Amino acid sequence: MKKLVVLFYCIGLLKLNAQNSIDFTTIFEKSDGLESATYAETIDFYQKLADFYPEIEIKEMGKTDSGFPLHIVIFNTDKEFDFKKIKESGKSTLLINNGIHPGEPDGIDASMMFLRDLVQNKKLLKQYQNTVIFIIPVYNIGGALNRNSTTRANQNGPKEYGFRGNARNFDLNRDFIKSDTKNTLAFTEIFHQTNPDIFIDTHVSNGADYQYSLTHLFTQHNKLGKQLGSYLHEKMMPDIIDDLNKKNIPVTPYVNVFNAPPDGGFSQYFDSPRYSTGYTTLFNTLGVMIETHMLKPYPKRVQVTYEFLWSSLQFLNNNGKEIKLKRALANQEFQNENTYPIQWKIDSTKTSKLQFKGYEAVYKKSEVTGLDRLFYDQTKPFEKEITYYNYFKPSKEIEIPMAYIIPQGWWNVIELLKINKIEMKQFEKDTTLIVESYQIVDYKSRTKPYEGHFPHYQIKTNIIKKEVKFFKGDYYISTKQNGIRYLLETLEPEASDSFLSWNFFDSILQEKEGFSPYVFEETAKEILRANNQLNIDFEHKKNTDESFRKNAFAQLYFIYKNSEFAENSFLIYPIYRIP
Repeated sequence: MKKLVVLFYCIGLLKLNAQNSIDFTTIFEKSDGLESATYAETIDFYQKLADFYPEIEIKEMGKTDSGFPLHIVIFNTDKEFDFKKIKESGKSTLLINNGIHPGEPDGIDASMMFLRDLVQNKKLLKQYQNTVIFIIPVYNIGGALNRNSTTRANQNGPKEYGFRGNARNFDLNRDFIKSDTKNTLAFTEIFHQTNPDIFIDTHVSNGADYQYSLTHLFTQHNKLGKQLGSYLHEKMMPDIIDDLNKKNIPVTPYVNVFNAPPDGGFSQYFDSPRYSTGYTTLFNTLGVMIETHMLKPYPKRVQVTYEFLWSSLQFLNNNGKEIKLKRALANQEFQNENTYPIQWKIDSTKTSKLQFKGYEAVYKKSEVTGLDRLFYDQTKPFEKEITYYNYFKPSKEIEIPMAYIIPQGWWNVIELLKINKIEMKQFEKDTTLIVESYQIVDYKSRTKPYEGHFPHYQIKTNIIKKEVKFFKGDYYISTKQNGIRYLLETLEPEASDSFLSWNFFDSILQEKEGFSPYVFEETAKEILRANNQLNIDFEHKKNTDESFRKNAFAQLYFIYKNSEFAENSFLIYPIYRIP
């Protein structure tokens, strides 16, 4: 027995000596807050933590567009790192995402110190034994490898940083719903494996000049439903803000203005599903983006990010059981609803008041252009009440169908649904059903590329009922499942970030067949002779539309598209609804 005691004592002594020999000081700290860690230095730091502390593990979770793997760092006092077993433990879970824009590296440096300070403190290990923390050290690896000192023209440090675009020049915080990149596909796997109760995405921003070093962008609460939305707005946000105030860190909502002073008030930024928090909240995760102010010194920005992480961890640790209950209730709430909002607008009848700490803004002559320019006078700080528009209301709602049917040919859509853990089953034999189908009535498209697409907007549809034959292997997808919001936001064509809006179905917006006018002339004559109502409509259009009357092809096309020869797939949305 004495030999065992001596052995354990020696092991402990060796470990203590090893700890003393391993340098867990970050690059940020070594440089007195002037430098940010590179991608390689960041991964090396976490690997050393994981090698020494059994409460930490680092895993690779798929490749990114850069060719490098996306890592996840896990903290669990139980030393259990299997995702399934972590879920079964019922512990609260926090997911922190860093470096989505690597030119905004505050969270990269803050998270390293945050996890180190947690794991090295025995008192904290005991305090947070019921909470598991997941950290993505650097999400946009391609952008992180593209280091420079110039692309953040307005930013006050650090000396070097990464670039906003990833290895294929995608802005990853516009890619979550469309998933064009390997980064996003790897994140999706991480997200569903971890199923976080709270998600934090760390950023840096500047829409104006003001006194705050830290602003917050809690996901827009109205779209979360009554259960979860009220909890985030009335409990989570106030509690975290109150804790920050106790640390003498004043915060304000993300200042949603551009080249205009915020004195007149501003609205909450609406995070649709293309954004990280807009996506994660589709699965009832409480999401928040933090935006430090790029004009503030880098050390200060990292410090307030670090403190926000601690305040959020404390809130989750204190309220974990209640949060899990609210998430479950929210899931049931959406499944029990008959309608769902797919478009939103500001509700100006409800506002909040902010005691805003700003600087006096004036317009004066520019020494560069000779024209008026906006100028913030930092010698004239103020605090005054302004209006904050942080309530939204639906501008369009749809009836929630019992199910969707997707023909198997749309494999790209089906694959994304599967990756997002949507439950579906395939028809075992050919089946004919009466279904609802959307006819695309109108849409507009961007004339310049945006994130690899020419997205559509102002989409208008009509619902038509029709008999459709489905084939063995086509997919039947019930809406009575956890992913109901993801289904509705992607498959309803008029939703703000629908798959249709992101060009997934552009092939149905183009006719594949046609006619030669000189041949179709005789056929058109027979069609009009056989269809009296069409003939009446045709003559009426000629009499009332001069351009139509002078365009022979347009007249033939009118007859063609109103005949049996017209394509039955043109402008017919190929996702079907079971009411």
